[in-house]
Amino acid sequence: MSTGQGWTPAVLALLLREPQGLAALGEHDWDTLLRLARKANLLGRLSCAVDQLPPDALPACVQPHITAGRALAARQARAVRWEIDCLRTALEELDLPLVLLKGAAYLAADLPFARGRFFSDLDILVPRARIGEVEGVLTKHGWAATHHDAYDQRYYRQWMHELPPMRHLRRGTVVDVHHRILPLTARFDPDPASMLEHARPVEGLPGVRVLAPADMLLHSATHLFHEGELPNGYRDLLDLDGLFRHFSATEADFAGTLDARTRALHLDAPLAFARRQCARLLGTPGLPAPAPAGMRQHLLDALYGHALRPQHPLLDNALSDAARALLYLRAHWLRMPPWLLARHLARKAVMRARPDEADAAA
Repeated sequence: MSTGQGWTPAVLALLLREPQGLAALGEHDWDTLLRLARKANLLGRLSCAVDQLPPDALPACVQPHITAGRALAARQARAVRWEIDCLRTALEELDLPLVLLKGAAYLAADLPFARGRFFSDLDILVPRARIGEVEGVLTKHGWAATHHDAYDQRYYRQWMHELPPMRHLRRGTVVDVHHRILPLTARFDPDPASMLEHARPVEGLPGVRVLAPADMLLHSATHLFHEGELPNGYRDLLDLDGLFRHFSATEADFAGTLDARTRALHLDAPLAFARRQCARLLGTPGLPAPAPAGMRQHLLDALYGHALRPQHPLLDNALSDAARALLYLRAHWLRMPPWLLARHLARKAVMRARPDEADAAA
């Protein structure tokens, strides 16, 4: 498997989940695996998986890469835990709990697949009615808004589900403050108040909560299959696989609870996509058999087959860029009504072509 051929999403997932198979890889296979893991932001997770092997199980040339990945993952985990504490302290002034989303939530809840996970930011969920207070207290504690262009500010504040990202002036860390999990203009309208109401406290972290298990999985599915953020698509698919496996084993009647919450939050489509692609690409156990596919579903399966794998030249082909572009457009189609989508994409095209004129017109 020294070339991209044979490195399917299921093979990569199996090696991370059952790292005993890593001991059988030669240097050429390791070269490919390290390239793919780096591109997919999975080097930290791979490095933590290797901890289960004897020290002499890897080629000597691989050890420095694993050591570096392990060190970076540990450093990021410490930084995220520090940011969680800082955010909790800030929100205490408003008598609000800190409700974590996505990667920070997986880390705080100590979910198995989060060990070694890399982070680019922290995501939190707050009541929309308190969003101004939250922005103010975070500013007081050193976070500052980004995206100062007038159009971008209006885009976030009028249409989206979050504030413009806030970056800490000293530490450089970024927090995304959500007041819902989908844009205000989206076709689906899951109730954020219900998700906040069902959030669970984190053991050992007073004042910190994470979404309930079913809601956590639904948010992960919605983020991947509605928002269309595909550069980390394979990592996010592995997150979904891990959520299905973990909660099916630890939560009583998880499938029934998941179906009930899906109906309550009107997120049937994202869950159906998550179940189908996890079963099809990763072999995730315990999922309902996929429904027969019509022409539209066959097309989406083909597009996701290209998009939900590490975006590396070893795996890409002539159709990969087109598949990702079509899914990007699909995500925007789901996020906005047609008139707003046309206006937004035209504006972005102008900003890319003539940024100075775009700023002047804002």
